[in-house]
Amino acid sequence: MSAFTLDDLAGLIAARAKASGDTSYTRKLLDGGQPLAAKKLGEEAVETVIAAIQGDKKALKMEAADVLYHLLVVLQAGGVPLQDVMDELARRTGQSGLEEKAARQTQ
Repeated sequence: MSAFTLDDLAGLIAARAKASGDTSYTRKLLDGGQPLAAKKLGEEAVETVIAAIQGDKKALKMEAADVLYHLLVVLQAGGVPLQDVMDELARRTGQSGLEEKAARQTQ
């Protein structure tokens, strides 16, 4: 079995975005617009933080998967391709996190 990637997930979300809201949770989220998608992402992020604080590895794994899914739905709703995010991450790898953070504060 080949590895499942974020690109695979983004493609699946794009395909499900074309489905009916009656059959696709992804479509229902997108029909609710960016506010609904973002709210769900926030809820999953909080659940991920709680799992991490509690040291619950199984819950952390499951909640992290939910965060990645909901993040990609938010990107889909916002018209931001995953590749744009990956390009931004690649751009940032040329400097330390502290340098990158300082550069953002001066902009």
